[in-house]
Formats: sequence, structure tokens, C-alpha cells
Amino acid sequence: MSVILITGAATGIGNLTARALAADGHTVYATARDINGRNKANADEFAALARDTDVDLHIIELDVTSQDSADAAVATVLEEQGELDVVMNNAGHLYAGFVEAFTAEDIARLFDINVFGVQRVNRAALPHMRERHHGTLLYTGSTIVISTPPFLGPYSASKAAMDQLALTTAYEVSQLGIETVIVMPGAFTQGTQHFPNASHASDTEVTAAYADLEPLVEANEHATAGLFADQADNDPQTVADEIVRILRLPYGERPFRSVVDGTDSGVEDVNTVVDAKRAEFTARLGFADLLKLKAFAS
Repeated sequence: MSVILITGAATGIGNLTARALAADGHTVYATARDINGRNKANADEFAALARDTDVDLHIIELDVTSQDSADAAVATVLEEQGELDVVMNNAGHLYAGFVEAFTAEDIARLFDINVFGVQRVNRAALPHMRERHHGTLLYTGSTIVISTPPFLGPYSASKAAMDQLALTTAYEVSQLGIETVIVMPGAFTQGTQHFPNASHASDTEVTAAYADLEPLVEANEHATAGLFADQADNDPQTVADEIVRILRLPYGERPFRSVVDGTDSGVEDVNTVVDAKRAEFTARLGFADLLKLKAFAS
């Protein structure tokens, strides 16, 4: 069993995955911002679950927009457990609206969570993993980097940036014995707070200039929900279950990518082609070894 830290575990996929992994026997540190304030109810639920079911589940503070907070969370795990096996970079936020109406400052705030937050957490955890020549960086990515639906421009850009950061980090840490897994959920319109808590552009004057398109934006969630064959496919628990399955696999044999998508967007087909071509190009550059996890004696 592994010691696992999960960011953004107050709600949604992070919350469901923390519960599922703890139930599967792992030691799980579910993290969230402001666990004594806005997320206190969620923290109390985790504490009650740990007490009532005897799972090894902890809730600690972690704000991915602060390096000090990321460092402190990792330090807490290492102080209490002596090791950290898996980091699940899951914290994220959604923006919906017209790209022009988002200021550069709006988009910077989103990237601070969805991209720079990942970098902060990795920088906190990787020194320990490098020293051990062991560890798994697991990312909650998104099929949106391939499917690219309308009216989610800044969010799509942030997830694409995160995906590229995960890819290029994987080249480097693979040679230090650290594996990478990118789980790519499709769109889920229930069971998460992604759509209800989405932020909108701060420039309301520009937004008003796109008024004729507003009905399309408002219909976006309903249109997405209509893509699912049945309700089971629209349940984010499927993502948590897939992560449990992946972490049951032997270290070094886990998939680099896994798509969990009930909308049949064809992302797996695209990944097959793109990842093969990327590997071919990397090999032609003379860096084929970076595509393989380097083994170290345990």
C-alpha cells in the first residue's frame, strides 16, 4: 500500500478518489484550502469517515497557490509517515465565457491554480522522491486538451499547459526512477462542483458584446450532459475507480495515460497516434531512454 497526497480533495474527483483509495487500504492525505473555514464541513466529513470506518485518511491544509503551503503539507506527510509514494495533482478551477472578455489578470489567476500549482506541489515532493528513486506523479488532466469545446478557452489553455508540463517533467524524472500517470477525465456534469463554481470573465462590457452567443454558453452544460449514453457514464466515481485500479498495478507497469470519458469524444484514438509520434520523434533526437522508467535497486 502507498502513502498518497491528493490536492483539491474537498469536492469532486479529488474527494471521491481520496475516499476510494483509503477504502482500498492506502494511507491518504486529502488536502484542501481553508479546512477550518470554507472547507471545514468537508474536512469534518473526512475525519468522521476515518473514525467510523478505520481507514487511514487524513485531511490537511494545502493551498496550491502558495509554495510555503505545498512545502508544509509535504513536510507533514513525511514527518508522520516517513515517506510519500504518490502525489495526485488534482486541484483545479474552471473558467467559462468568451476569451476576449477575460483579462490577462483573469487568466493568470487560473494558471496560478491549474498550472503553477502543479509545479509548486511537484517541487515540494520531488526532492524526497529523487532521494528514494521511487514515486509516482499522478495528474488529473483532461480530454479537453484534445476535444477543445467552445466557451472554455482559458481553462482549455491551462489544462494543455499542465499536460505539457507533466509530459516534459516525465522525461526527466523517469531517469530518477519516478513514474508518471496522466488520467484524462472527460466532461462530467454531475457529482462535481466544476460547472456550478465556474468563474466568469471580469470584463462585463466585452461579455455584453457577445450577447447573441450567451444562449449557447448557457446551453453548454446541458449539451454536454446529452452526450452520455447513460447516467453511469456521467458519474465521476468512474475516475476514482480507475485511479484505484491503476495504483493496484505493479510499480513501473502503470499506464502513462488513461482516458475516462463517457462522451465518446475519440480522445483515446488521438492519444494513440500522438503519443506514438512523440515517442518516435524523441527517439530520433537520441533521447529514447527518456521514454522508459529507469530501474533502481530497492
